[in-house]
Amino acid sequence: MEKLRFGLIGTGMMGCEHLRNLLPMDDVAITAVSDPNDTPLSWAKSTLGDRWDGVAVFKDHRDLLASGAVDAVIIASPNHTHKSVLADVLSTDIPVLVEKPMCTTIEDCEDVVQQSKKRDAVTWVGLEYRYMPSIAHLLTQLSSGVIGDLKMISIREHRFPFLEKVDNWNRFTANTGGTLVEKCCHFFDLMNLVTGALPTRVYASGGQDVNHLDEVYDGRQSDILDNAFVTVDYANGVRAMLDLSMFAEGGRNEQEIVVVGDTGKIEAAVPGDGYLYIGKRADRSVSADPVPQTEVEHVGFHHGASFVELRRFINAVKGEGEVEVTTTDGLWSVVIGAAAHLSIDEGRAVDISEFKLS
Repeated sequence: MEKLRFGLIGTGMMGCEHLRNLLPMDDVAITAVSDPNDTPLSWAKSTLGDRWDGVAVFKDHRDLLASGAVDAVIIASPNHTHKSVLADVLSTDIPVLVEKPMCTTIEDCEDVVQQSKKRDAVTWVGLEYRYMPSIAHLLTQLSSGVIGDLKMISIREHRFPFLEKVDNWNRFTANTGGTLVEKCCHFFDLMNLVTGALPTRVYASGGQDVNHLDEVYDGRQSDILDNAFVTVDYANGVRAMLDLSMFAEGGRNEQEIVVVGDTGKIEAAVPGDGYLYIGKRADRSVSADPVPQTEVEHVGFHHGASFVELRRFINAVKGEGEVEVTTTDGLWSVVIGAAAHLSIDEGRAVDISEFKLS
């Protein structure tokens, strides 16, 4: 069996997580890596172990793309580099999975959408929370009509502060797009997916109140938001809310998602206890519904979701499946985050029509 040859652009924390997910797969080969920094390259070498021999190593991703050594690439470089790296990849016919956020601004995301339409190769955005077992099961149950017509979505993430990254690039909004783009595009993607509609209005309140307050790099004070509430109105009348705290490690669950219909509601949690909880208004009952556990060979940071994501991406590259997370999905996940930051900065509700999206 001919193996699909993977190249990795960006070998930091998330890049190495992709390597760990690819390693158990017997139908792929990791043939090239690229990073301008020696330290993350050493992490890739350590991650691959005896599989490092024969891997082509580049400091410039353009050399990797021109090498002829890869059939598909993953972009896991810092957020603010995505636009330029994607521009180079999208000028080739090499399939690509780009980590979230697709880009840090709405304008750059729109450019990527248009560029991706000019080629036939797969372009996939890494919004893998869709594939977490409890969330995937929630989506299945929701589509069955078990709670009637959807009316409300509530997502809470109470977690630990941002981890350290190479050169602390993730401490600055200019590099990340802001917390509500960098981190929360996952949740806005889920809201968009669950509602099946486009957002029309966003209101948010948030700030940097606890984390990184005394961190200064090259004379610049860290300015990354660490908590927020975000409400989103959708064109079909559904309302959604995000409750984010980056200084709330001491809880039972890191994420909790509740969807409410006119006849009931579904509660899911990550990591959770292995069940969804489905409530019915008619008899005020609550039933525990076991979450099917997908067999994966690497659980990793995202409860197996990254492994599932990569298998779906590989299927699409082979022509055995559809692109499930498109550049349009990537755009709209960033639109809500950018609108939320604008709302916080200007102290007002933001109509999505202000962005004049094409």
